[in-house]
Amino acid sequence: MPPQAALVNLSPAELSFLRSALSQTPPLRLDVTKGPRDFRSMRAECDVLPSANGSARIALEDGTEALVGVKAEVDTTPQRPVLGEQEHVVTNNGDEDSSANGKGRNGWIEMSVQVPGFRDDDALPVFLASMLSDSLLAGGQLKDRLYINTRFHWKLYIDILLLSPPLSYPLGLLSMATHLALLSTHLPSLKSEKDEDPLFDDDWAAASPLYPRSSSKPLTARDMPPVIILAIAVGPNIIFDPAKEELAVADAVLAVACTTSGGSGAGAKIVSIRTIDPPSHLTPPAVPNSMNSATGGTAPDSSAQALTMREMLATSGVWTPPRGGMKRGLVSQVTKMVVEKGGVAEEVIGALAGIEVG
Repeated sequence: MPPQAALVNLSPAELSFLRSALSQTPPLRLDVTKGPRDFRSMRAECDVLPSANGSARIALEDGTEALVGVKAEVDTTPQRPVLGEQEHVVTNNGDEDSSANGKGRNGWIEMSVQVPGFRDDDALPVFLASMLSDSLLAGGQLKDRLYINTRFHWKLYIDILLLSPPLSYPLGLLSMATHLALLSTHLPSLKSEKDEDPLFDDDWAAASPLYPRSSSKPLTARDMPPVIILAIAVGPNIIFDPAKEELAVADAVLAVACTTSGGSGAGAKIVSIRTIDPPSHLTPPAVPNSMNSATGGTAPDSSAQALTMREMLATSGVWTPPRGGMKRGLVSQVTKMVVEKGGVAEEVIGALAGIEVG
């Protein structure tokens, strides 16, 4: 996690108290009305930018707000040398066409993230853009939907703007806003055939959605953009959608990008998983009385001795920044909670699917 997003003004005593509260069974979160799987409430709306092909805005209860706009333009596809006859394939702007599978390219999607108070080349915007674009490209479905024919394709520009300074780590918020913006994205209906120059219908009412919605299919059988779910581990507990202060005491942070399973079975499927360096690694450790000469303790002679003494006091309640990464068993537990039937991913995607998209 970039250090700019990791600054939390909490003393070691406050960090120790917060960690002990989150380590209880069940954990006691900062918002006592929420359980470990509960997400913060939000307000969402789509089609807020009339000049864009798709857009969405989401505001969290803490005041953090994000706006996403999607623009599409026709671009030429560089020809690759191919032996033999080339197969002419034409898609219908979002309609399922298995012949277009694998024909999309990563360069057809361009994403930018702007955060107030940060330059475009700062660590936080670059890291967020990388996480979001990797999740969209990992599935391969989105880039295949941009295929027109062997000579032309759609170039998709996804512009993400955080309207307020990040009061919490904004990865989940930006992912959900991008999800809604792609669901609301429409592309002009194609009238030309095969490898002809693209000719589109001028009637915007006839435009085809990038992700068609079919009421006859169950939610798990529809193709949906991926959503990134943020989870932290504090002791034996796993907590989803953590606040900034909760991230400051996390043992490990996991970002799970998931989407619908695409079949008749329930649950979700994982597109990508990435671990994030928690900001708790950068917090200052507390000084126990046994190491404080002012209280009758013995000050360590070297940094190695200080580290050894802190390891011996790790379970004494004195705040010590966590060390190491996330164990495989913990990763397995998080992924199971996300993708299982009725799991976190199904709840989040189902809630986003219930938002009316024009």
